Amino acid sequence: MSQLRNTVIRAGLEALYFSGAHYLLRPIFSGVGAIFMLHHVRPRRAGAFQPNHHLEIEPEFLRAMLSHLRARGIDIVTSDEVHQRLSARNFARRFACFTLDDGYRDNRDHALPVFREFDAPCTVYAVSDFAEGTGRMWWVALERAVANATSIEVEIGGTAERLDASTPAAKQAAFDRLHDWLRALPGEHDVRREISALCQRHGVDESAICRELCMSWDELKSFADDPLVTIGAHTITHCNLAKQSEENALHELTTSRERLEQALQRPVLHLAYPYGDRIAAGPREFALAKAAGFKTAVTTRPGMIFPESAGYLTALQRVSLNGNYQDARILPVLTSGAATAVWNGFRRIDAA
Repeated sequence: MSQLRNTVIRAGLEALYFSGAHYLLRPIFSGVGAIFMLHHVRPRRAGAFQPNHHLEIEPEFLRAMLSHLRARGIDIVTSDEVHQRLSARNFARRFACFTLDDGYRDNRDHALPVFREFDAPCTVYAVSDFAEGTGRMWWVALERAVANATSIEVEIGGTAERLDASTPAAKQAAFDRLHDWLRALPGEHDVRREISALCQRHGVDESAICRELCMSWDELKSFADDPLVTIGAHTITHCNLAKQSEENALHELTTSRERLEQALQRPVLHLAYPYGDRIAAGPREFALAKAAGFKTAVTTRPGMIFPESAGYLTALQRVSLNGNYQDARILPVLTSGAATAVWNGFRRIDAA
């Protein structure tokens, strides 16, 4: 299913490009700016099975996007500046803001050098348990468990299933099945239980993953000292906030902010919701983010920033720089707002 979805999205992006429709839609749907969403920035990994490839782009693609924005005279701004422009309704110039979720070490090693080339600021949303080295990155653990397996036995919905994982295509199908099942489980403890069982059966040390991939507190402190870097919060555990009680969700927000501020000795005023889609962040979470004192909070709901976004500062939409679509031809499509407009049924704001 994910392969079909990727094919459809790629076809849609190419149709917008080759038809020139994005030029016609730009005046209506480009808005006043865009917040770009990234995760990993690193050289392409070897191997045919990379189910999380959508979460990583190569440095050269980031460089191409920054070059495209500079050539168009678009301001590249901090999250603070996004807040200031929206609050003051200062829309004289279009802007772009770059945000990176989770706090990966490659953000420092591969992304920051590219941002420095363009004197472009960025915001990195850190998960405090990842910086602590105690977090669980279940989507990476799942990828590694499936990579190690030739078949996977699991009970889904009370029914025992045996999933083929003998080829890259079979592994992808197994990953998709397991990923969708895990996302639908009722609680974080259920996800942790099932992932731990899979890792134990297939030889994956899940406890080591965040230490391998994410910046530690010491690394994050040094990283945060760069004048181009803003650190935002991404909760304590990277949980689905919508599945938490209101008390627990507020604790995830306020405590993650407190831990980051204590470690970095600077205010942390911006938030990214883990997962950030409709099933992980909605009106309750938007209100809780405001109550926790965040100036802005970003979702993963696709969309540009419009003047109306000023009324939804804790429900801001983003444009994903997706690893599956690293083609410089689509950059004008992405910055035109045409792709997100089509995806949203031509609604400008999605905050319900």
